[in-house]
Amino acid sequence: MSTAPSIADLERLAEAAFLGIPDHIRRHCGSIIVRVEEEADDETLADMGIEHPYDLTGLYDGIPLTEKSVSDPVPRADVVWLYRRAILWEWIERGDVTLEALVTHVLVHEVAHHLGWSDDDIAAIDRWWE
Repeated sequence: MSTAPSIADLERLAEAAFLGIPDHIRRHCGSIIVRVEEEADDETLADMGIEHPYDLTGLYDGIPLTEKSVSDPVPRADVVWLYRRAILWEWIERGDVTLEALVTHVLVHEVAHHLGWSDDDIAAIDRWWE
């Protein structure tokens, strides 16, 4: 009997995806932290106006590079959150992508937010939903 990929499995996929980002982009990620959790907490979902936790596969939590200043106080860590259950749900529902490709997509999308890209900027070059 097979089991669903664990948090540790998704962490390994996310690490590989992060290392696959070209060096000239990855070097701008500084000390970004990538975390995998089962699902977004109620407070995060409420803050984003999302009703169901399976509707949020990832989240960038931090100040985008385009908004940072050297005169800012020491910031908290920039974190990319990946939500295991939502990712697995989308993977199963789609049925047309590998889990590796989906994790990579979500991670790269959230890293793009760290770099200062909006959802519209990302959608202009990544029409993932089609």
